[in-house]
Amino acid sequence: MKYPVFLKEAGVIGFAAPSFGCNIEPYRTAFDHAQEIFQKLGHACDLGPNCYEGKGTGISNTPEKCGQELTDSYCSEKSSVLISCGGGELMCEILDYLDMDRIKAAAPKWYLGYSDNTNFTFLLPTLFDTASIYGPCAAAFGMEPWHPSIQDTYDLLRGTKTTFQSYPLWEKESLKNEENPLEPYHVTEPGRLVCFTGGSEEATDENEVDLEFSGRLIGGCMDCLVNLLGTNFDRVPDFLERYKEDGIIWFLESCDLNVFAIRRAVWQMEHAGWFQYVKGFLIGRPYCFGQELMGLDQYAAVNGLLAKYQVPVIMDLDIGHLAPMMPIVCGGLGKVRVKGNVCTMKYEIF
Repeated sequence: MKYPVFLKEAGVIGFAAPSFGCNIEPYRTAFDHAQEIFQKLGHACDLGPNCYEGKGTGISNTPEKCGQELTDSYCSEKSSVLISCGGGELMCEILDYLDMDRIKAAAPKWYLGYSDNTNFTFLLPTLFDTASIYGPCAAAFGMEPWHPSIQDTYDLLRGTKTTFQSYPLWEKESLKNEENPLEPYHVTEPGRLVCFTGGSEEATDENEVDLEFSGRLIGGCMDCLVNLLGTNFDRVPDFLERYKEDGIIWFLESCDLNVFAIRRAVWQMEHAGWFQYVKGFLIGRPYCFGQELMGLDQYAAVNGLLAKYQVPVIMDLDIGHLAPMMPIVCGGLGKVRVKGNVCTMKYEIF
C-alpha cells in the first residue's frame, strides 16, 4: 500500500468538486470560510474549476468536466492533499472520464471526502494500492469552532496524529442552514456502541465489551459500493488476495438506504465474495437511524447476515452521515480497540 506524503506546515491544499460543488448556501459561505481558516494556518489553497459550479445532474458539472478536474487536481504538483467540496448523487458517472493511467502514474496524494466520494476513496486503494481518507468534505472545515473530529482530520492530514477515539456525543439534527452557514455540529445524543461478538445475534452488554482486532481497512458508503460491485471498476477480489495475510476490516455506512436496502446491500456484497478474510466490521450510524420496518431494525439488517462470520460487528460508530465522524484511512492497516462505549482506532502508516 502506498501512503501519500502528509501535508507540510506550509503545504498547499487542493480542492475539487467531482460530486456536488459549493454553489449554494450554506455550503458556499462555509467553503469560503474554510479557505480563510486554512490560510490562517499557513496553507495556500488551489481550487479546481468546478468548486463553485452547480451545472451538473447530481454533480457539479458534466461528467466529462468533473472527470477532467479530478484527474488534473489529483495529478497536479501544486497541491499536497486534495479535499472534495462535497458529496452528491452521481459521481459514479465521472469514472469513465478519469485518466486512470495518469492517476496510477502520479505521486500518491491524500484524497479526503465521504459519501458519494466513495467512488474515489474506495477505488484509490482497490485499483491503485494508494491509501485515502474517508472523512469530512471541504465545507465542514468552515464551522466555528471546529468540532474535535474536524481537528482530528486535519491532524491526520498533517501526520501529527494517527490514533483516534470515538466521540461522546453525536448530531441528530443539524442547526446549519442558509442563515447559519458556520454553525458547528449540534451534538446532543450520547454515543452508544452496539457490539455483536462471537457470532452472537444478541448484542454484548456494553460493560462487558473489551476487544481488539486489526486488519486492512476498506469500505465506504454502501449506497455507492453496491453500484460499483460487479462493474469493470470492481477489483475487490484482487485486493483481498493481495492483503489476505493482513486480514480485512470492512467499514460501512449508508445515506439513502432504508433498513431493507441495507440488508440487500450486505447480501449483495457477501455473495460477491467481498467478505473473504474478514477480521471485523465497523458500521456507522445509518442516516435512517432508529428506523424499523416490518420488524427489521438497523441492527438485524446488518448482523442478521454477518453473524455467521463470527467476527466483531461494531455498530453505531462515528462513521459517515450522522456527524461527527472519525477519519478512516481507507486501505490502511488499523488496530481497533473497543472498550465499553469507546472505540479507539490506531493507524499504522508506513
